[in-house]
Amino acid sequence: MTTLSGKEIVLGVTGGIAAYKACEIVRALRKDGADVRVILTASGARFITPLTLQTLSKNPVYTDLFDLITESEIGHISLAQRANLLMIAPATANILGKIRGGIADDMLSTVVMATAAPVLLAPAMNSRMYASPAVRENVEVLRERGFTFVEPDEGELACGTVGPGRLADTEKIVEMARILLAEKILAGKRVVVGAGPTAEDIDPVRFLTNRSSGKMGFAMAVAARRFGADVTLVAGPARLPDPPFMKTVRVRSAKEMMGAVGKAAETADAVVMAAAVADFRPESAASQKIKKETFDGRIPLVPTEDILASLGRSRGNRVLVGFAAETNDLAGNAVDKMRRKNLDAIVANDVSRPDIGFESDSNEVRVYFSDGTALDLAMAAKDAIASAVWRAVCRKFLPG
Repeated sequence: MTTLSGKEIVLGVTGGIAAYKACEIVRALRKDGADVRVILTASGARFITPLTLQTLSKNPVYTDLFDLITESEIGHISLAQRANLLMIAPATANILGKIRGGIADDMLSTVVMATAAPVLLAPAMNSRMYASPAVRENVEVLRERGFTFVEPDEGELACGTVGPGRLADTEKIVEMARILLAEKILAGKRVVVGAGPTAEDIDPVRFLTNRSSGKMGFAMAVAARRFGADVTLVAGPARLPDPPFMKTVRVRSAKEMMGAVGKAAETADAVVMAAAVADFRPESAASQKIKKETFDGRIPLVPTEDILASLGRSRGNRVLVGFAAETNDLAGNAVDKMRRKNLDAIVANDVSRPDIGFESDSNEVRVYFSDGTALDLAMAAKDAIASAVWRAVCRKFLPG
């Protein structure tokens, strides 16, 4: 099941050059399983046609408050009542002012007034307009009333200026929709997730690392954020972008990861170490590149910091979850690691399998719990696995 499956989302498109990006948003929402209904304002229709949005959404596009066909069921009230989420992207300065003032003079502003669903606003406008006192005041008032904003990005705008005002990236807008519509089993909780590999320097150009992509750890962080947690992601050198709407701390070595995770864990309710931390590092890194001709064939290694063991020794009331990437004796190695490191649970997967191993977008795991029980999660996308792991952890250790 996709993230937004079964959800009805009403997308309002207002009159700005960024209206063309509504096409991308509709496609992304539908790909995620949502049923999308589009309201296009008169100004918005100057930039994009109803036919385009109807073709992409597979639903009629609403443009006229007094359309006799839609009004046979009082169209604006019907849309407002059945929407799980109302989003406006792009949201112009004009629509922000109308919503703040309670003006309902067209289809979109009327639906905003009539809906009980959460409302997501993604502004896009000239930088000076966005910085104007009137717009800033309208944004703050709407935030206080419970409206959610996805702030515009910075960059070159259609008017030629450079600054904040460009419509936020489509994936960022859709991710906030996922967050708003997800169950909030981690509401009020602080979560720390360690993800990705570490790199232990041999010399200025070489280092020891492993094949971890960071995908599973990032999925655990994203799922926790969707479930309502305040998330800090501590990420090694994974080639993945920082997930939106959380704090991401980038580190390189095991030592740096231990420091960042330890600091964030001080106020955390749960720590999940999905990171593939290197077990060894060179005893000392050479200050200059080691030449093949003078290399004596030896690189003395010493153990790296054991982050999980350290957290297990000083865990307090924190829930502590580890990961075990194994190539043999999955159960024995995972359970032994859980007990040695004083964990509440450990997520074990067989990384020797190419379909669920490193770099794969899918996983298949068994979750072992400290009370002796276990949970099998069949092969699925890593974001689905992450959600299932969090649900199991919450049932066991973080009941709402």
